[in-house]
Amino acid sequence: MTMFRIGEAAELLGVSADTMRRWVDAGRLVAGRDAHGHRVIDGAELAGFARAQAADPAAGAELSSARNRLRGIVIDVRKDTVMAQVDIQAGPFRIVSLMSREAVDELDLRVGSVAVAVIKSTTVVVERAASAPARGRSGG
Repeated sequence: MTMFRIGEAAELLGVSADTMRRWVDAGRLVAGRDAHGHRVIDGAELAGFARAQAADPAAGAELSSARNRLRGIVIDVRKDTVMAQVDIQAGPFRIVSLMSREAVDELDLRVGSVAVAVIKSTTVVVERAASAPARGRSGG
């Protein structure tokens, strides 16, 4: 069974360790203690919590078949006469979108704007991350 320390769990969910501790202290997430007394969260428990957090679409979201919605801040906009590149920082993720200049202008996208990257793809590559250090694992 995979166990995550508070900092590791926080990194996976894109929040601070303090936020993770507050969630545990408030009873929103169950944590135990490892052999060294550090708080740890079961991987399946963390996955269920993350799933529940993502279940409610963002307020004001349009009805859509796209399920991957990443809200963030526009960090760069580069436009030429026809096309544009918009970079959005959504938590720890940088999303780059190529679109028409007309779309950027109509959406009034500029550095500092809040935007939602909606991703709909027929191909998604999934890679398994390298094993966590021994302190993040337990037997099973």
